[in-house]
Amino acid sequence: MSKATERHQPRTEKRRIGELTSGARMAEAKPSGGGGRLPLIVLDCMGGDNGPAPIIEGAFEAIKSARGRFRVALVGDEVAIRTELASGVGDGEYREEDLERYGLKIIHASQTIEMHESPAEALRNKRDSSISVGLRLQRSGQAEAFVSTGNTGAVMGAALLELGRLPGVLRPAIASFMPTELGGCIILDVGANVDCKPQHLLQFAMMGSSYARYVFDRPQPKVGLLSVGEESSKGHGVVQRAHQLLTQSQLNFIGNIEGRDILRGTADVVVCDGFVGNIILKFAESVVRMFFRSIKRYVYTSIFAKLGALLIKPALKKFAKDLDYEEYGGAPLLGVNGVCIICHGRSSAKAIKNAALVAYRCVAHRVNDHIKQQVEEFGQVEE
Repeated sequence: MSKATERHQPRTEKRRIGELTSGARMAEAKPSGGGGRLPLIVLDCMGGDNGPAPIIEGAFEAIKSARGRFRVALVGDEVAIRTELASGVGDGEYREEDLERYGLKIIHASQTIEMHESPAEALRNKRDSSISVGLRLQRSGQAEAFVSTGNTGAVMGAALLELGRLPGVLRPAIASFMPTELGGCIILDVGANVDCKPQHLLQFAMMGSSYARYVFDRPQPKVGLLSVGEESSKGHGVVQRAHQLLTQSQLNFIGNIEGRDILRGTADVVVCDGFVGNIILKFAESVVRMFFRSIKRYVYTSIFAKLGALLIKPALKKFAKDLDYEEYGGAPLLGVNGVCIICHGRSSAKAIKNAALVAYRCVAHRVNDHIKQQVEEFGQVEE
C-alpha cells in the first residue's frame, strides 16, 4: 500500500461507515422477506430508559431511510404507544394519523420486562412481554429482525428460547462496534459469555468476520485475539489454545493483539471473552465522557483557551460524531437463528433508526447464512 493510500484510508473508512448508517449504501443490499414481501423489522417499544417516545420516533425515521426496502413494526403496549402519539412524538412531528401514512403498524404486547427484573423469572412469568412477542414474530416467519433497548439478559434469553442457535454454533456473542484511528473495529464478545473455552473464541472470530465483511464492507477482515502480549505463548491456557485454533482456520488471523492495538485499528475483529469485552466497552464509554468534560473544564480557564476552543470547534464536532454510539445503532447477538439487535437503554431516536438499518443489512446480506457456512467449513467443534 502506498503512503498516499495509507494516509487517506482512515477518511475512506469513516465515510463508508457513515454511509452504512445513513442508508446511502442500502441500494447494494437486496430485500429477503418471505414470499417476496419486504423484510419486517420489529422494534421493541417497552423497557428502554426513556419510554416509548424515542423508539416511536426512531421507527418513523427508519422508514424514511428505508427508501421502500423494508417495513417497520412497533411491539408493546398499544395504549401507551398511541398515548405518546396523541401528544406528538419528535417535537410533535409524528402523530397517530401518521401510522397509516408511513405504513407503521402496532403489535400489542400486554406485558413489559423491566430493567431490574431477573431475566429467567421474567421470561417464565411474562410470556406476553414485548420482547417475547417480538421474537416470536421472527420465529413464525412474520418478521426478519428484532431490535430492543430492553433488559439485555432477557433479550438474550428470549432470543435463545424463541429463535435457538444457528446449526453448529456453541454460544451466541454480542458484537459491538468501536471507533478506531482507521475507522472502526468489531469487538466480541462484550457481555454474553463471561467464561469461554478456546472453541468459543474461535467461533466468535468466525461470526465477527462475517459481520464485519457483509455489514461493514471489509472484504478480508483482520482478526486479532486480545491477549497480554503479541507472542503466541502469552496469555492463559484458553487464549493460547484459541490462538492455535485460529491459526488453523481459514480466517485472516493476524495473531495476538494488545489493548493498545484496539484503537489503533490493528484488527477489524477483536476477539475476547465477554468479561474482558464488557470491561473494555464500559471503560471506553467513560474515557469519552471524561475527555469532553475535561475539555469543557479547561476551556473556561482563560480567554485564550476560549478562543482556541472556538477555532477547533468544527473539528471537535466531527470527532464527537465519530465517538457517538448513536451513529452505529446497536450490537447484534450473533449466533442465534435470526437477527436480534441489542441497543443501549438510553438510546435516542437516531440510535434506534441506525439500529434498524444495521438489522436490515444483516438480513439483506444474509449474515447468518455466511456464519453457518464458515462453521460448516471448519468442521464440528465440540463444546
